[in-house]
Amino acid sequence: MDLGQARHAFITGGASGIGLGIADALADRGLNVTIADIDESALSAVLAERSSSFRGQRLDTRDRDAWARAKAEAETVFGPVDILVNNAGIAPIGHQLADEDPATFDLVIAVNLTGVFNGVAAFAAEMRSRGRGHIVNTASLAGLMVNAPGFGTYGITKFGVVAMSEQLRVELAQHGVGVSVLCPGYVQTNIARNSVRMAGKVDGEVLPVLPPAELTSREVGEVVAEAIERDLPYVISHPGSWPVVESRNEGLRHAFEQAARQ
Repeated sequence: MDLGQARHAFITGGASGIGLGIADALADRGLNVTIADIDESALSAVLAERSSSFRGQRLDTRDRDAWARAKAEAETVFGPVDILVNNAGIAPIGHQLADEDPATFDLVIAVNLTGVFNGVAAFAAEMRSRGRGHIVNTASLAGLMVNAPGFGTYGITKFGVVAMSEQLRVELAQHGVGVSVLCPGYVQTNIARNSVRMAGKVDGEVLPVLPPAELTSREVGEVVAEAIERDLPYVISHPGSWPVVESRNEGLRHAFEQAARQ
């Protein structure tokens, strides 16, 4: 998509982390940006530091009625949304699936997977009818591979976001609407601690042990902006993780080869 022709981006989870990095990258390219977030104090802090090309919108992505209101209010101010970024999500809480609290499982599914669908449901059909637009769904490298315990429910949702994005891309391509799925590695954000609080856990809850972040949120935002311009199906910010993804793909290839020999 030619970002020079785009006017309005709507970004969930936009008041911090990767969402804010994407918002700043798109604003630098001339777009008006609606940043939607469940954290009103974070929204206020961000807006206080940015220009009138930004507006804030409190949004719980699980609430479908709230999506309809948020869309109407945003488009009243900045016009039709050209770019939708479904970025809001919960990080791994650290439980293995055998130990997962069903309520936590339901929460992570609701935010990380159903919340993305709710954004698609709110905007995709109208983009299709206009014959223009781009949707970015934030998944994770955990949506392309499984290589550590403690990512159970999170990984399930991120594999789902990858599948949803691939399906949506096939369906919308002929209508002039692009779809990309962002699969980042470890980035400098506060999502892990915020996720524990959202799940109703105490600050001492054990989180998965993560390696040091390789990129800032703003650097990932630049990668996403360039991917939108190039209409890339997969947005990869951490190419060094390919060997683990390749290992999974090799396992699948081997299984197909074994089946063909039977």
